[in-house]
Amino acid sequence: MHILALPAFRDNYIWMIHDTRSAVVVDPGDADVVLAACAEGGVQPQGLQLAGILVTHHHPDHTGGVAALLRHLPVPVWGPLAEDIPGVSQRVADGDEVVLQAPELRLRVIEVPGHTLGHVAYHAQSERLLLCGDTLFSAGCGRLFEGTPAQMLHSLQRLAALPPDTQVLCAHEYTLSNLQFARHVEADNAATESYQAWCEQRRGQRLPTLPSTIGRELQVNPFLRSDQAAIRAKLEQHCGRPPADGVEAFAMLRQWKNDF
Repeated sequence: MHILALPAFRDNYIWMIHDTRSAVVVDPGDADVVLAACAEGGVQPQGLQLAGILVTHHHPDHTGGVAALLRHLPVPVWGPLAEDIPGVSQRVADGDEVVLQAPELRLRVIEVPGHTLGHVAYHAQSERLLLCGDTLFSAGCGRLFEGTPAQMLHSLQRLAALPPDTQVLCAHEYTLSNLQFARHVEADNAATESYQAWCEQRRGQRLPTLPSTIGRELQVNPFLRSDQAAIRAKLEQHCGRPPADGVEAFAMLRQWKNDF
C-alpha cells in the first residue's frame, strides 16, 4: 500500500492510496492533479487506474474535481449522507463500512460534525489510517463553520481515542501556523518545540509535514489537550476568567485561534 499527498491549490492535500495498479483518492478538489498522478504512477504502462473517490465534506476545495474525474472514469464516490454533494453515488453514515477490492482497503465511517454538520472521517483499522478531512489538523482543528463547540469537541475526542500509531491524513498543510499557536498557549511543552523544529526542516525541503499520528497529536495539539492545567490557566489569563467546563474551554481555545 502506497500513500501519496498530492499538493493542490495553496495548501490542500489530495490523498491518494494505491497498490501500484489501482488507486483511491480522498477529497479531490482538483481533477488535473489526480489525473496527472494516475498517469505518472504505478507499474502499468497506462499508469494507475482510479478505482474510487472518498469525500469527507461538501466544501469546494474538497469536491471541485469530482465531476471532471467522473467524466474520465465513472467510479463509485462515497460521501456523507447528511450533505448534498453532486457526484456522490454511495452515501455513508456513522458505522458504515467502505470496502474496496483494489486497492484492498476496508474503512469504517466516523461522523465528525463541527467543521460542517455532515462531515465524516474514514478509518482503516488494519492499515492504521485516518482520513479526516478538515476536522483534525496537525496541532490544530478545523474552524466551526456549521457545528457547535460541543459537536466538534466530541468529534475530536472520538478521533483521539483511535490507536496512537494511527496515521492522520488531514487535508491541509497548516502545521507550522498551528504550531505557532500551540506554543503560545502551552509554551513549556517540549514535544511541541521539537516537533516544530522537525516540521520547519521538512517544509524547508518542500516536503509535507503529514501524515501525523494520533499519538503525536495527543502530545502537541492544544485542541486535544484543552483539559491540561497549563492550557486552562492560559485560557483564564487570556479571557479574564476560567472556563466553566470542558466544552467552554474548547470554545474559548477555538475562538482564540480564530483571532490569533
